[in-house]
Amino acid sequence: MKAAVVGGGSWGSAVARYLGSLGLPTRLWIREDDILREARTTRENTTFLPGFKFPPEVEFSGDLRETAASADVVFIAVPSQFCRAAYARMAPALRKDQTLVSLTKGFDKRTLRRMSQVMEEVFAGRVVPRLTVLSGPSFAREVASGHPTAVVVASREAAAARDVQRLVSSLTLRAYTSSDVVGVEVAGALKNVIAIASGIVDALEFGLNSRAALITRGLAEITRLGVALGARRETFGGLAGVGDLVLTCTGELSRNHRVGQELGRGRSLKEILAGMKMVAEGVHTAVTARRLALSLGVEMPISEQIYQLLYRGKPVERAVAELMSRTLKAE
Repeated sequence: MKAAVVGGGSWGSAVARYLGSLGLPTRLWIREDDILREARTTRENTTFLPGFKFPPEVEFSGDLRETAASADVVFIAVPSQFCRAAYARMAPALRKDQTLVSLTKGFDKRTLRRMSQVMEEVFAGRVVPRLTVLSGPSFAREVASGHPTAVVVASREAAAARDVQRLVSSLTLRAYTSSDVVGVEVAGALKNVIAIASGIVDALEFGLNSRAALITRGLAEITRLGVALGARRETFGGLAGVGDLVLTCTGELSRNHRVGQELGRGRSLKEILAGMKMVAEGVHTAVTARRLALSLGVEMPISEQIYQLLYRGKPVERAVAELMSRTLKAE
């Protein structure tokens, strides 16, 4: 069994390192030439995962098609805005007997589609491998450190989900299976928007009451949209839902939480993003979430306010006041 990881950011590097530690021959595709050279020379990615050496089972490549063709299981850890192009480049090299594992938490901004839907669209008329999605509360550095972690693997093909589950599970990472691909992908994408709001709450020093309320009501609106898109309600009470939401809203390693903190301190979005090496998916997902909510008639007040803060320059104080003064209702 051979594995490949497409994407040399923090999560892709952590997954490649983890797979290698299991004894799996793993090829990691890195887009940036300087990071690729460093990985080959020092066996470390100091830009996105400093302090962790890659095991000898991991090799590095700058050829995306070669990387995709080299493995039985291909993990894709590319930011959502670049996924469509990456899928198109990979498509000619893929085989029906391969399994693809999407690690991306976001939507296609143009079509509002989930990543597995984009794969199906791009691969239409070609060989379509088995498609799975891996999500859940899993900071890259903690996985790299070997801290016990639990994730969920979702697929419409039960056998594919079980195969990936067995492949990745160990004494430090436990995988559960699910058939609710819609719910797992929607939960993984939308929690990043709520995490931005949580960062604002922390920057304003509102306290634990506010954070708890935000997480709870954030989960409620994520669930509403997910169910409207065809997801199962119970998925949002699991690892991909409340598990990942709590992690991203409370963990200092969260990029989206960090964006919210900086917004709460008065910095502009342009300034914040200019100082970040890694992508904060929630910034892009806020746009998609709003478009989906409006098109489906789903009420998402927190996500709407985050959109207004990010793209319409609404003052934080006004956004908080509008959330707290909404029409009273039953829970």
